[in-house]
Amino acid sequence: MTTSHTPKDPRTSIDQDGHKPHPNHDRGLEFDLSTLMSRRSLGMFFGAGGAAVALAACTPGGSTSTPSTPASTATGTASATTSATSSATATPTLTRAIAECGVEIPEETAGPYPGDGSNGPNVLEASGVVRQDITSSFGTSTTKAEGVPLTFTLTLLDNANGCVPLAGAAVYAWHCDKDGKYSMYDSGLENENFLRGVQEADANGQVTFTSIFPGAYLGRWPHIHFEVFESMSYATSAGQVLAVSQIALTDAACKEVYAMAGYESSARNFPRTTLQSDNVFGDDGGIYQLATMTGSASAGYTAGLNVTI
Repeated sequence: MTTSHTPKDPRTSIDQDGHKPHPNHDRGLEFDLSTLMSRRSLGMFFGAGGAAVALAACTPGGSTSTPSTPASTATGTASATTSATSSATATPTLTRAIAECGVEIPEETAGPYPGDGSNGPNVLEASGVVRQDITSSFGTSTTKAEGVPLTFTLTLLDNANGCVPLAGAAVYAWHCDKDGKYSMYDSGLENENFLRGVQEADANGQVTFTSIFPGAYLGRWPHIHFEVFESMSYATSAGQVLAVSQIALTDAACKEVYAMAGYESSARNFPRTTLQSDNVFGDDGGIYQLATMTGSASAGYTAGLNVTI
């Protein structure tokens, strides 16, 4: 098994709104290999039972994570900050994540709309990008993306050092809006930067973002993109990344959310792509990227994923 996928070609049909899928979205690592650094090979891998337990352990961080450290207190590198975990009280989620760590997160494409300077605009150097709540644009616009509330937490673990939490590492996360469109790129959204933000991992290696449930567009299973940087200083200068991957959202949550008003286009698009046919998750059904999710469409969802690097 490898940690990278060979993406399938996106669908080329037109949906009922007259929209084609993004023409080159998530074409694979070849598209944006220049944004990636060489990563360690896949660690010792679980049997099927172990993998299932690992997925079950990805309890959403909304109720368990420690608030992220403000950017002004960033220490610079993960190696300099991991020592902080010795005095931190590990949550049950973190304890289980460390115990079941071993498989590195699959390496994926960042797609053509990363906003990290590798393909056009660069939001990472903009003042205001370091934030937990990414629902609104910042800077010259305050437009808010509407949709079902979603809070997601990533727990970062260092596979090369006994799966200790990657305290002080940074995560840049981004995703499409409820209509499947990306700020900074899609027509009418070029001057918006909502649904993009950076967080620094706390002493437990956790980052949490407040957002909305992304929509479904043709050719892709609903997902959230993220890049992991060694430190906040690397993230905010669009420096070299440790990992690039994606979070897959669950079938049950997607079905419930897309039945809600405002997600009509997603309701039509979602049944046309499965995890197995998705051009990113299709190689293994997203087993190592499928979030654990709780909540409801009426009250909002929380999602969590262990990210072993």
